Amino acid sequence: MNAPHDARPSAGPLSPAEIRSIIWGIMLAMFLAALDQTIVATALPTIGHELGDLQHMPWVVTAYLLTATAVTPLYGKFSDIHGRRVTLLIGIATFVMGSIACALAPTMLVLILARALQGLGGGGLISLAQTIIADILAPKERGKYQVYIASVFVASSLAGPVLGGVFAEHLHWSVIFWINVPLGLMALWLANGALKHLPRNDRRHELDILGAVLVAAATVAFMLMLNWGGVTYPWLSTPVIGLLVLSAILSMLFGLRLRMAAEPLIPPSVLANPIVRMGTLAASFCMGTFIGLTIYTPIYFETVVGLSASDSGMAVIPLMIGTVIGANLSGRAMSHSRHYKRMPTAGLLVAVVGCLLLFARPTGLHFVVVEAVLFVLSMGLGTLLPVATVSVQNAVASHQLGTATASMNFFRQLGSAVIVAVFGAIVLGQSGALGSVGGSVETLARTAAMSQAGGVFRWVFLAAAIGFALAWVFLLLMEEKPLRSDDVRNAAHAALAD
Repeated sequence: MNAPHDARPSAGPLSPAEIRSIIWGIMLAMFLAALDQTIVATALPTIGHELGDLQHMPWVVTAYLLTATAVTPLYGKFSDIHGRRVTLLIGIATFVMGSIACALAPTMLVLILARALQGLGGGGLISLAQTIIADILAPKERGKYQVYIASVFVASSLAGPVLGGVFAEHLHWSVIFWINVPLGLMALWLANGALKHLPRNDRRHELDILGAVLVAAATVAFMLMLNWGGVTYPWLSTPVIGLLVLSAILSMLFGLRLRMAAEPLIPPSVLANPIVRMGTLAASFCMGTFIGLTIYTPIYFETVVGLSASDSGMAVIPLMIGTVIGANLSGRAMSHSRHYKRMPTAGLLVAVVGCLLLFARPTGLHFVVVEAVLFVLSMGLGTLLPVATVSVQNAVASHQLGTATASMNFFRQLGSAVIVAVFGAIVLGQSGALGSVGGSVETLARTAAMSQAGGVFRWVFLAAAIGFALAWVFLLLMEEKPLRSDDVRNAAHAALAD
C-alpha cells in the first residue's frame, strides 16, 4: 500500500466543545444546500415574470439538481484524497459564488447557468457533513447525531417555501440568493476553524477524472430523461428514449472504467460490500418515497380534504416532524442496542400499514385521523435513516468513508428522482384519465371532484406502501454488523498502517 503523504491524525480525542463546534459548522453548511432546494420554488413565478421568461422557469430548479447530483461522488473521493476541510471549503466557496451570480443574473439563461454553478458547490455539502460526523465519532455513537441532519432537512423544508414567498413578494427575488452570502461566509469561518481538529487519513491517491466525467454525464442524461419525460416530451418520445439510451451507454462505460482504472472513482470493494449495497437500496427506497409524499401530500390535502393551498402546506408539518422524532429515537437506540435493526424494521412496517390505510380510505377519513396517520408513518420511516447511514459507514475502512458516504447519497438521490417521477406519472396519468386538460396537477386541483381526486391518490398511497415495503426487505437483507466503539483516531492510525 502506498505511504501516506500527509498523515496527521489528531493526537487525542476531541473535547465535547470541539465536537460541538464542528457539528455547528457542518450543520450550517448543510443548511445552505438543503434550504436552496426549497426556497426557490415559491419564488419561481415572480422570477419568471421579472426576467420575462416563463417557458424556461423550471430549469432554475432542474439545473441545480443536475449538477448537484452529478458531482456528489466526486466530492467523496476528493475528500478522501485531500481531506474534509479543504473539500468543504471549496464546496461552500463555490456555492457562495454561484449564489452571487444568481442574485445578479439579468436574464433567465444567466440565472440557469448560475444555478448550475451553485449545484457544483452544494452537491457535496450534505454527504460531506455525514462523513465528517463519521470522522469525529465512533460508529456506536454516530446514530444519535444523525438527528441533527434530519433536523436541518425539516427546518429547510418548513422555512424555505415561506421565506421564498415572503422575499419575492415583499422584497425582491434576488434576496433568496443574497441571503446565502452571509450564511456562507459564516459557514466558511466556522468550518475553517473547527475542521482543523479533524483527523487526517491522506494517502497518495489519483483522482479518476475520466470516471468522474463519465458518471457525471450519465447522471445528467438520466436526470434530464426523468425531468422531461411525461412533461416536456411524452415518455415514449425520441428525446426521452434517446436520453435513456445515452445514460445506459455512459453507465456501462463507467462500469468498465471501474474495472480498468488503477484507482477508480468508486472502488469496486465499496460497491461489492453487501452492507453498502443493501443499506443504500433501503435508504434510496425509503427517502425517495418520503420525498414523493412531501411533494404530493399537499396536493392531496387541497384536492381531497379541501384545504386551501396555504393550509395544505401547514398540514404536511406532521409528516416532517415525525421523521425527526423517529430518527432521534432510532439514532439514540443504536448507542445502547446490539440489535439496532429492530426499531427500523418495525418502523417501516408501521409506515407500510399507514400508507395502506390511506390507500383503502383515501376519502372519508377525518382530517385529524389523516394527520395522525402521516405523523406515525413518518416516525416509522425516520427510524431507518440513521441506521442506514451508520451501517454503511461502519462497513468500510476509515480512508473510504468519504467515498462510501457520497456514493450512498448519490444513489439515494438518483433513486429519489426515479420514485418521484413514478409518483408524478401516477398523478398526471390518472388526472388525464379523469379528463383534466393536459393531465396537469394544477388542473386536477381546480376541477376534479373530491371523490375523483381520492381515486387518483389511492394509487399514490399504494405506490408509497410498495416503496416502504421494498425498503423493509432490503433492510432485512442487510447484515447487522456490530458497531465499532473504538475511538476514531485509533481507526485512523490503523488505516494508515495498513
